[in-house]
Amino acid sequence: METTAHEEIDGEQAPPMAPFSQLREPPTTQRGARTRAALVKAARKVFERDGYLDTRLTDITKEAQCAAGSFYTYFANKEEVLAAVLLEAQEDMMHPGMGRVQGTDDPYAVLEASNRAYLEAYRRNAKLMGLLEQVAQVEPEFREFRRRRGDAFIRRNARGIAELQARGVADREVDPMMASRALSGMVSVMAYNAFVLSEGQEESTPVDFEELVSTVTRLWANALRFPGHR
Repeated sequence: METTAHEEIDGEQAPPMAPFSQLREPPTTQRGARTRAALVKAARKVFERDGYLDTRLTDITKEAQCAAGSFYTYFANKEEVLAAVLLEAQEDMMHPGMGRVQGTDDPYAVLEASNRAYLEAYRRNAKLMGLLEQVAQVEPEFREFRRRRGDAFIRRNARGIAELQARGVADREVDPMMASRALSGMVSVMAYNAFVLSEGQEESTPVDFEELVSTVTRLWANALRFPGHR
């Protein structure tokens, strides 16, 4: 089963967020499509509310207001319905990253826009991102897909850094791949801390979104020694 969101990285289709090939073909009837959509919507709500380990299939069917037996018409188990949830969310999780920085582009503006898009998508899907962290610890197949997807974006950002080095914008003495791993990881962990760990914590001070964007962008630029940011 192909994904509906054809996300690309420098002209190549990005690795999916989950093993979508296991999903069954979508139902052909309107009634079947409605029931399946209700199950996927309910599954996301229950997964995000209760966590992957504590979610029961009966909780999902109850939330979807359908018979327990209906679940198995569309999904074999909890792993399959999670894959369907991630398929629904994949398009919303797209973000441009560093990508290819053209010679006429302002590299700092491109970097800021990339970080903003990533952080906005992460914030919109914070509960789902927290769920993915949990699932990756207990489901090896999901963990492998998560690793492959992360590596693909790291390689893309490394190409962007290498192009900036060739233009004399970024520090030529750093390894592009290592720099990409470090800087991409920094942004990812900061997003997780800001939008997942802090959620529902009364003692936590809410993160100012604009300050977060500004800070991670300046740290990227400083680390790569952009002109004017050294």
